[in-house]
Parts: sequence; structure tokens; C-alpha cells
Amino acid sequence: MRAGVVVAAQPGVEDLAARAEELGLHSFWVNDTPMVHGDPFVALSMCAKATSRIRLGIAVTSPALRSAPAAASGLASLNALAPGRIICGVGTGNTARRALGTRPTTAARLENFTAALQDLCAGRSTEYREGDRVRDIRFLHAGAHVNTVDPIEFVVAALLGPKAAAVAGRRGTGLISFGLLDPTAWHALHDARRHAAQDTPRDPDSHTASYVVTSLHLLDEDEDPHGDAARDATGHLVLSLLAFAADTAAAKPAFAEQLGPEEREAVRRLLERRGTTATAPDRHTKLYPNYLGRIAPQDRDLVLPSLMNTLALVGTRDDLLPRVTTLEQAGVDELLIQPVIDPPTEMALLAELLT
Repeated sequence: MRAGVVVAAQPGVEDLAARAEELGLHSFWVNDTPMVHGDPFVALSMCAKATSRIRLGIAVTSPALRSAPAAASGLASLNALAPGRIICGVGTGNTARRALGTRPTTAARLENFTAALQDLCAGRSTEYREGDRVRDIRFLHAGAHVNTVDPIEFVVAALLGPKAAAVAGRRGTGLISFGLLDPTAWHALHDARRHAAQDTPRDPDSHTASYVVTSLHLLDEDEDPHGDAARDATGHLVLSLLAFAADTAAAKPAFAEQLGPEEREAVRRLLERRGTTATAPDRHTKLYPNYLGRIAPQDRDLVLPSLMNTLALVGTRDDLLPRVTTLEQAGVDELLIQPVIDPPTEMALLAELLT
């Protein structure tokens, strides 16, 4: 199993990328969440100059955030700085759009966006539409400006539904998911991807990489697996799920209904604690500050053991290696962690565990 890391864009991120490369990690990703984190293209340009081997990824951009020409220009520019080392995750913008108080885009628009990026970043022309106007576009500058020769790896963000996995199959891309540590769910995603690929000229069995984003906490001897240290290391993932449930409780009650009574009570407490409601039009301004950042001590009670066990890897080395092996057997190629307590130390622990 390969190992990588995902962080928020901020000053000094290039130092973390250089350290990740020294540790032998395979990839280094930066989130694309406008109004919450810094800009990933700026951050990765610094990382490109500070490294020489590690692959650099965006996790993840969306047609609901950026136009295809703007995103392609950013990607091809990064590819000129780090030839052949760029990975682009694409998705419907589930979190980034909700953090703006708006909804994600559709799978159909995601597929068109992915196809356009694949064409443009490979130096081909593509159809670009604005309203009723359709034009063929391509890079009009080349050479030192952008790199359309070395390939860029594309991966589609998929949760439990088959639509995004089908997009990946039709476009010949890999997959990335967040907090999805259930091997059965990964088998289902890969099946959906292969089924969709059968209707294309591509080989449905051709290998593309799959990535899972989680958090890692290696337990010391006799350490409580649900103690404060473990909750601090995994709480950002747990609270991201609770925030999603709180944000969508009115529009998508089916998701909240899948949660158990204890989890639904945690959603209620989160809304109350943030001073908002599931129907408040400005709830995004209360739910998403410090999104995927280190949680406050007063929120540790919201980090339920059931959700920690579902979304994160907490345990001893002997506990975790069988879980990692099972994920690998389900087709997951790379484990990405989001470190928030002490990123250099957490990256070193990941490298020790998997490399």
C-alpha cells in the first residue's frame, strides 16, 4: 500500500511537501475549498519548486468552482513546474460548494468538465459551452508556458453512490474517496467503474489508481483508543461528517436517517453549539469555519467512538496492518492521511507503518 498526505493550503506547506518526499511518501495533496482554505494552485507551485520526486495532487476541484479553461491552465502550469508529477482530483464540489451555501453540481456536468480537462491538458481542442454559445478551444500558448506533453493523472471523487464511479469508468480515471474504509463499499465502487468502462473503447480492466483519505492515530501501549489524543487526531473527519449531516438534514433527510440515535443527537448538539439550525440560510457560515482543522477541546464529546471507528484508523500497528491489507485487497492503492495535530510526526508515523 502506498502512502500520501492531504493538507490545507497555507504558508509553509512547501516545507511539509519536502519532508513528505524525504520520508518516501508517494503523493502530497492540497485541498481545494475556497473561502475555507488557501488556493491549491498557489500552494502546489511552491511545493513543485521544493521537491523533485513526490507526486502533487489537488483534492479536489470542480466545475462548480472553476471553469475548464482556468482549471486546465492551472494544471498545465503546474505540470511545467513538476513534469509528470501532477494529480488532479475532480468532483461535484460537495464540501466546497456547501461551504459557500450552495449545492454541488451534477454528475453530468462533472463528466463534461473531466473530459474537457483531459483534452486540454493533453494539448487537444475541446468543446466549450457558455449558455447557447459553443466554441472549440485549445491552448494558444505552449512551450515554456504550459506542459501538455507529460501526462496528468485524473481521479474522480466518489462516496457511496455509483454515479461518480461510472464517470471514472467512462473517462478512464482513477477514484478518490474520503473516510471510506469499508472494503465492501470499495468493491462496489470498482464494480461500478468497470461496468461503465465496458461501454467505452477503453479496457475495463486497465489499472487506474484508487485513493482513500482518512486520519491515522497509532496507539501507545495501554492508550485509550477513544481518549483525548485519539479524538484530537481524528475529530476533524468526524466533525466533517456531522457538519454535512447538519447542513443537509432538511434537504436530504435520508442521510441523517441512516445515522444511529447517538449520531443524530451529536448532529443536534453541533447545530445548537454553532448557534444555527438545519434550515437557517446562513448555516454554512456557522458550520464550516475551521473545516478539517484541529478541533476545539470542547468539541471532543462530539467525536463519537462509532464514527472514529468508521472513518479513521486508530489502533496499534498490529491492529491497523490487517485493515490496510483488506483495503488493498479491495483495490485501494494508496492511503492518504490528513494530519492536523503535528503533521511532520504524523507523516513519519504513516511512513513507518506503510513504507
